[in-house]
Amino acid sequence: MKSLHRKLSHLLGVCRWRTMGVTPYQPNGFHCHTLHSTTSEPDPLEIHKKKLFLWFSHLPQEEKQFGGYFSPETMHVDPLILERTAEESAGLLSPPLQIQTPGSPSMTVEQLFEPTDAWSGDRGLNVLLYGAVGTGKSTVVRKLVLDWCAGTTLTHFKLLIPFSCEDLGQLSKAASLRDLVSKKYLHLRKHPMLSGEGNQAKDVLFLFNGMEKMKLDFRIGATELCSDPNEALLPSVAVVNLLRKYLLPEASILVTTRLSALDRIPQKYVSRYAQICGFNDPDRQRAYFTSRLLHQSGETARNHEAHALIELLYLNLQRESQLAAACFLPSYCWLTCATLHFLHFTDAKAPIRTLTGIYTSFLRLNFGGEVLGTRTGTNLPIQEHPNSLMLYVVRTLGKLAFDGVTYKRMSFSEKELEQWIGGKTKTDEELHQLAVFRTDVLDFFLAPCLESGKHLPEEPSENGERRYVFAVPAMQEYLAALYVVLGENKSALEKLTRQVSVAIGQASEDVNAIVNILSKFIPLRIFAVFNLLKLFPKLYEKISSRNKGSIARTMAAEMFRTEDSYNEDVLDQVEQSLLGVHGPQPKQYSEGQPFELYPIFMGGLLHYGNRVLLQQLGCSIQSTTVAQITQALRKYLVRELSKPQPPEELMDLLVLLYEFQNPRLTAEVLASIRTIRLTNIRMTSLKCFVLSSVLSCASPSYHLEELDLSSCLLTHEMLQVLWPAFRHTYNLNLQFNSLGPESCILLRDLLLDPKSSIRSLQLCDNPLLESGTSTLLKALPENQSLTHLSLMHTGLGDQGALELAQGLQHHSLQELNVAYNNIGDNAALALVDACREHPTIHTVHLYLNPLSDVGKQSLYVRGVPKSHGGSGRQVRVLASVTEGSDVSEDWHPILSVIRENASSWDHERVKQQLKVFLRDLEWGRQQQQSLWKRLHFRRVEKGVRQTLQMLEKDTLSASKRYRKLSGCNGISTFHFQSKGRD
Repeated sequence: MKSLHRKLSHLLGVCRWRTMGVTPYQPNGFHCHTLHSTTSEPDPLEIHKKKLFLWFSHLPQEEKQFGGYFSPETMHVDPLILERTAEESAGLLSPPLQIQTPGSPSMTVEQLFEPTDAWSGDRGLNVLLYGAVGTGKSTVVRKLVLDWCAGTTLTHFKLLIPFSCEDLGQLSKAASLRDLVSKKYLHLRKHPMLSGEGNQAKDVLFLFNGMEKMKLDFRIGATELCSDPNEALLPSVAVVNLLRKYLLPEASILVTTRLSALDRIPQKYVSRYAQICGFNDPDRQRAYFTSRLLHQSGETARNHEAHALIELLYLNLQRESQLAAACFLPSYCWLTCATLHFLHFTDAKAPIRTLTGIYTSFLRLNFGGEVLGTRTGTNLPIQEHPNSLMLYVVRTLGKLAFDGVTYKRMSFSEKELEQWIGGKTKTDEELHQLAVFRTDVLDFFLAPCLESGKHLPEEPSENGERRYVFAVPAMQEYLAALYVVLGENKSALEKLTRQVSVAIGQASEDVNAIVNILSKFIPLRIFAVFNLLKLFPKLYEKISSRNKGSIARTMAAEMFRTEDSYNEDVLDQVEQSLLGVHGPQPKQYSEGQPFELYPIFMGGLLHYGNRVLLQQLGCSIQSTTVAQITQALRKYLVRELSKPQPPEELMDLLVLLYEFQNPRLTAEVLASIRTIRLTNIRMTSLKCFVLSSVLSCASPSYHLEELDLSSCLLTHEMLQVLWPAFRHTYNLNLQFNSLGPESCILLRDLLLDPKSSIRSLQLCDNPLLESGTSTLLKALPENQSLTHLSLMHTGLGDQGALELAQGLQHHSLQELNVAYNNIGDNAALALVDACREHPTIHTVHLYLNPLSDVGKQSLYVRGVPKSHGGSGRQVRVLASVTEGSDVSEDWHPILSVIRENASSWDHERVKQQLKVFLRDLEWGRQQQQSLWKRLHFRRVEKGVRQTLQMLEKDTLSASKRYRKLSGCNGISTFHFQSKGRD
């Protein structure tokens, strides 16, 4: 009645004010012309759902960096959730990979809140969902909240209130439960469901995520009882009373925690235990990969590639490979998808992404803000323990990883784990931290070894002891690199010097003050003793800088290790570790496992963006350290690059410079490089982007003498990515690729680009066809830099040769190669006539074309340009190994080109041409009277026969037999391929 009286009074007051022409503040839903109240205020529960949906739909930065293709609705796959008894949870905890699930049905979170016989209807359920790091607890919570907001799950709860225990653990002021709720959710302030009156709380579900980050104490003497939601309490006390069912007993509660914190809540306060076990079968893993990789973009080509990747992943998982053991944890499925997205879907327009950045982001997602705290019941707050969980990982597993990289080992026995991780006798607190680490974290990084090493068989374990490996091979190299860059591998002298330096540095100020006072009474010679105190900080600084130099020296030595020169480049190695090897296995030249990512990760960790993420993990890399390492690294890299490097090593160097993301260092290193030969490297969009990004760091005046990209499986799309690199090139070799007529449009624009300075363009063995060459030739009249053009075996034909002859008039070309292009006599004669009229062309290649004997003879007799009136300028025409009745002086270059390229050409066509050469040589030998000339014919004839035999028996040299047209990632296999040269 009082409430109705207040509303009526307010309405009458409003009407009185309006008669005076004044409009006071008027609440929504009330009008002076009616006495009927209409409620137009929004429902707080609807506001709550909308805001929760917006908050929990927000993707972390680690997801956005992959193009923003992922969303919680499309990428979620339910992990395996098993209900456990109290005895199973209280017993010996099994690592995630050793969980046995025979006949255990997977449950949903909604099923966990179905009524049980053990709990009466007047009390809500307390469900404890636990699991190791990386099993997907946070993802399940996020999906649960979003589904509740959408009305698809847990609909019998009208109100869902999620809390982060990490946030609650930071609060030190007492506050009532209602204040805690309203502080985070203002729209729920004074909501009747939280009043404690009646049984309204039965429709409320509290969600506490990450309970291990709070210190809950259920002892009556330590935590007072409270049943009033309006009474001010510490957050931990409020949570304890909720779980006791003393505060809002009708409310239900979902708590998520790690394995090591299960004993924080007594069994009598838990209705149900449920363990989240990750992805226990390849089908769940495949569903995860499908939801991720198929949402890259709407492009058909990318979707086809994504389908191929998923099939290869699934095959690798079905073989029970080491990857399948790692992908038991959804976190490693995320890492796998992120890495494959980086390797296969790199977009030049997207923000810069690096492999080191992916691994650093991966660790931040799983260990950001994690601290090894004290045991339950201790009075020390977490903040007094600066040892972050990630730093603890580096000092234990990083040390183990560094030892493995040093001695080329991938697997470790249980005794070795005890040695490196357990260590010597520790204090009670350190033993507690070690126990937490073993329970929650160890199985995240290490997994039982399922397959023997591919490069070097592991030593048999003692007494059949199980051996362990890092879940993914690259993680071992990442942690080893982080261990070194953080300076954790200090020698005993360096550690002692550091301690002495700090101690004396702290005392030096007091000592100096005393010396200043006593200086009037003490002889000057005694001051020398006190000045020694100042030497120790300088001594430590000198030793420290030398240590940074040794890190740079280690990086350079690992980069250019001789025994690793015959391995695939690091990006292919990473891909093989994920997709497996399909088809013929590559022959390994190294005797041990190559750890070529190790130095690249060290360089990537020095990048500012990664250092920021590591700082959030409690791993600080100082700027002075970066400067010292960078300065020393530049010197070592420049020195090593003075020696010729195999293509694989050169590709790894480009990846290092790309991961480093230091334009100044990159420009200084590039200054010592004049040639980049990446022959037979399987180029991908990512590798093309890496090459272009690195060369873009150089000054505009910097140019490579040669950029060799022959036999690299280049496509039209890759040429677009490589455009910035082409601008820094004088001699561009694109032989033996998959460039079609559409690529000639881009090459034409490149030749017309005023910033381009290409002098030599080699396009041998690309299916350009007549239409493509016609497009390319349109650039010749306006281009003045190109002097050498190779169009050998490009499908030029007679029409293309005639167009070429017409377009040569106003160009500075000097050498033209149109061999093996099905050019007949008339077109060849027209082309040679145009070349002889040209002022600069001095050589034309026409061999392996169907030229008649009369046609070849005509090519040699036309030696004087008509317009010069017999000036005598000759043009070399390489059409056969003979010139009439004499041996051509160019017979050796012709045979060399045929030998090097015949393996990829039509064998019958080449053998036919070689037989024509033999016929010409035999006829010419018979015309000679000189014995010396006959012997010369015999020598050339022997070379032609040897080439013919090699082609017939298909016994080319072993070094040219197997060339990788594509990586052994299963998308394609190793093929017979020879390196082309013209």
